[in-house]
Amino acid sequence: MRVGARSLRDRGTPPSSESFRTGWLILVSCLAVSLVVAAMAALNTALPDIAKSVGADTGEMTWIIDGYTLVLAALLLPAGAIGDRLGRKPVLIAGLIVFGVASLAAVWVDTSLQLIITRFVAGAGAALIMPSTLSLISAGVPRERRPLAISIWAGVAGAGAIMGFFVTGVLLEFFSWHSVFVTFAASSAATLILVLTIGNSKDAAPGSFDVIGSATSVIAIAAVVFGLLEAPQRGWTDPLILVCLIGGVVLVAVFILVEKHRTSPLLDVRLFTNRAFSAGSLSVALQFLASFGVFYLLLLQLQLVYGYSALTSALALFPMVVGVGVFAMIGNWVAVRFHSLRIVLGAGIAIAAAGVLAIGIVDADVYWKLGIMLGVCAVGIGLATAPSTTAIMSNTPLDNQGIGSAVNDTARELGAAIGIALAGSILAAGYADRIGPTVDVTRDQLTAVDPSLADRAADAVSSSLAGAVEVVDALPADAAPLGEQITAGAHAAFLEPLQSACLVLGSILMAGALFLAWYSPREVIPADGKPDDPEPTAG
Repeated sequence: MRVGARSLRDRGTPPSSESFRTGWLILVSCLAVSLVVAAMAALNTALPDIAKSVGADTGEMTWIIDGYTLVLAALLLPAGAIGDRLGRKPVLIAGLIVFGVASLAAVWVDTSLQLIITRFVAGAGAALIMPSTLSLISAGVPRERRPLAISIWAGVAGAGAIMGFFVTGVLLEFFSWHSVFVTFAASSAATLILVLTIGNSKDAAPGSFDVIGSATSVIAIAAVVFGLLEAPQRGWTDPLILVCLIGGVVLVAVFILVEKHRTSPLLDVRLFTNRAFSAGSLSVALQFLASFGVFYLLLLQLQLVYGYSALTSALALFPMVVGVGVFAMIGNWVAVRFHSLRIVLGAGIAIAAAGVLAIGIVDADVYWKLGIMLGVCAVGIGLATAPSTTAIMSNTPLDNQGIGSAVNDTARELGAAIGIALAGSILAAGYADRIGPTVDVTRDQLTAVDPSLADRAADAVSSSLAGAVEVVDALPADAAPLGEQITAGAHAAFLEPLQSACLVLGSILMAGALFLAWYSPREVIPADGKPDDPEPTAG
């Protein structure tokens, strides 16, 4: 039985009924993807409480956050292909079950290792959820309404991380960190019930599953993402990091060669010869390089320099929610209506670059300055986000929408990992170069009081701004002048590399904007409409 838009009209389905089904499908899919994206960001806010409860050290704290991202990124392509073959709805249901169970299991963990394992499992569930949501929309929404549907999905996916910060901040105001995982589990169960009410779609003739391509892609992406996430802690010249990054790139090349010669490939790499498809993929990666790199830096600034709480920090990022949500609609309408993909992508990424560069240039000593620059970033990302995803999905055959969605999502994850890695590395190196005099003052003034305390305090100040804040908070009242010196020195050592990191991220975005303005085609949707010709079959 056909479930595409034409089949509904052919059966005489009333327009109002079709509109309701379309709107309901978009709503349910957006709820599911918002859950996945929120889970990527939420634990950053709760991490200090979690670390104290489970006794996590610095390395384990990193993997409580990054384990989810690593597994999610590595499994996206195979998960998208599974959805195309078995049906996107059942794969989405399976993903919600795995995600919900893993989240609930985290409530009862006793050790950091157990929590990391639950995050790995949740990442696997998220990999089944994320491509299924977008591919269900692309396959189930009539072609004339698809750009609007993708705009809504892209806006929700873009703003989901900030909503994760916000919800976690609210929960932590009243409950323990366990409430975050209970909320994830309950939301997953509620979303699963809603998913049961939507239709299904899948590839009519999927062929054999590409086991070799799947294994190669999983190892390649996992290696690259691991290297990027660990580089700020280990250093870019660490042998393990070099092996992962170089080996991952080599495996990507192997994957491309393998896929070119397979009759039923996991990913038809020839799709990247389509300029709209490849430009959209690059644009998505650049958007998330900017957003997650900036989130990483500004959350630290808001909490450790401005002294904001977790909830207030999330509220301070809301200009991103508004800007991305509103301008996602505008950008896609302009790109599709006026055949101006090249202009929208180039201008959008350039505006985002201007916002990030401004953060690197302007001394944001008060929040309103930072809020304006965040708004500029949001306008640019919002303009580019939906047209990028539309370009990817509209140039992917309808039977393979799961893979198209997985490419879109993989570009997001790789961009986010690169942004965090660059920002984290520049910040850590810059802080270490500048904090020396403050460390010496701390050690010298505390040695006369307690030599062992002096060494511990100096080590904490040298490690990070967070460590310096903890030292200042622990000082007795009569040591207020020393606290002021530590605070001033640590803030200076932190803010200069933060601005340097923004200048680097902004420069990358501006170079990407110029490339996209040259390389991108004018048309979002191919003139011959071939990728949209097949219709999915009901599962």
